[in-house]
Amino acid sequence: MGSPVRVLAEATPATRDRYVDLLRVASLAAVVLGHWLMAAVTPDGVGNLLAVVPALQPLTWLLQVMPVFFFVGGFAHALSYRSLLRKRPEGSTDSVYAAFLRARLQRLLRPTMVFVLVWGAAALLIQLLGGGGGLTGVTLRLVTQPLWFIGIYLAMVAFTPPLLRLHERYGWGAFAGLAGAAAAVDVLRFAAGVPYVEFLNFAFVWLAVHQLGFLRADGRLGVGPALPALRRPALLAGGGLVGAVALVAFGPYPLSMVGMPGEKVSNMAPPTLALLCHGLWLVGAVELLRAPAARLLARPRAWRTVVAANGVAMTAFLWHLTAMLGVYGAMLALDVPLPEPATAAWWAQTPLRLAFAAALTAVLVAAFRTFERPAAPATPPATATAPGTGSAPLAALGATLCLLGVLGLSMVGFAGLLEGRTALLIAVPVSAPAAVAATLCGWLLVERAGRARDAR
Repeated sequence: MGSPVRVLAEATPATRDRYVDLLRVASLAAVVLGHWLMAAVTPDGVGNLLAVVPALQPLTWLLQVMPVFFFVGGFAHALSYRSLLRKRPEGSTDSVYAAFLRARLQRLLRPTMVFVLVWGAAALLIQLLGGGGGLTGVTLRLVTQPLWFIGIYLAMVAFTPPLLRLHERYGWGAFAGLAGAAAAVDVLRFAAGVPYVEFLNFAFVWLAVHQLGFLRADGRLGVGPALPALRRPALLAGGGLVGAVALVAFGPYPLSMVGMPGEKVSNMAPPTLALLCHGLWLVGAVELLRAPAARLLARPRAWRTVVAANGVAMTAFLWHLTAMLGVYGAMLALDVPLPEPATAAWWAQTPLRLAFAAALTAVLVAAFRTFERPAAPATPPATATAPGTGSAPLAALGATLCLLGVLGLSMVGFAGLLEGRTALLIAVPVSAPAAVAATLCGWLLVERAGRARDAR
């Protein structure tokens, strides 16, 4: 009997789109590598290499690949929700929505909550013992920042059913509506100076990219080996790239596609029309590479590598900053010199830092990977006898609490727990304990709704 990875890889159905799995792994790996490379740590604190060397900011047009992950998410969510719809009992889709949320959130939130609880306990212990200064304090603030991605992804899962219905009715028109709304928000923001309107683009920009995944699920991006089928991805890539370049060159948008310290306008927080164009060119570009990638993934060894990486990708993403900052902390503790960022000595040291960060991430993955293993698949209640069970509103409330909790924690971090430190989530102050409690309560509600059975 072979290893679990080999068995899973060999059991892959011929109909599975393996390229989607590769894109999921590759996009998360690119984000991890980008974070490791951008960290400019000195004894005085943590900076951003792109701020030290602005000439490197064009690299973000390759390394800012979160749009690809959200695009892949749209594809997967469409297939998953439609599969549950086909299996539903006669009656309403109320229980289907709850089962869908539970199925999609379970694998996402299990490793996330373990990460949050481990770091929360560690932060409390550190501060009770009088620590929390220097690099330790910076670490307690930074390790939760990548959770913003989890929060956005939660929103995408929650909005999948209504947006999928819009897609099925309007197709490209649904995407155009979200993209137009994103453009209108930027006009109101930059031309009219309307306050707070920019936060709407957290929804419009990322959901527009997510909508492209629906189009791919229906074969409407024009993918395929034949030359005519490549026209639409080429137009998408070219149009997106031209649009992003024009907006950056002539508009109020910065060059970097990731947030920069101290900048007045960020393409990321909140997202802008320039970032949406960037997402379009990335989606078009990866679709153009689909045929050669499919040939590569037909090789058993390559596919086994992707299967193995997919099984730990979320765990690695959650813990990669912990590993990186742990490496820097060990260097400071051992009095290893930290060269000035971007100097020749700094670049010479970079391969070793990356190797140690990768090794420590592997150790953390080995310790926590079990929480990423999928549980038994959720299905709509087979014994339901009534059209409505009330589970959908309960699941929606739970997803909302999870979303707010995770986003709040990404902003406030674990520093200053004993002092009651808060951060503003749009206009609402949130503390770390409140954010953790909201996430846990929300997850419990989703679990309860997804497991609901009609006793009648």
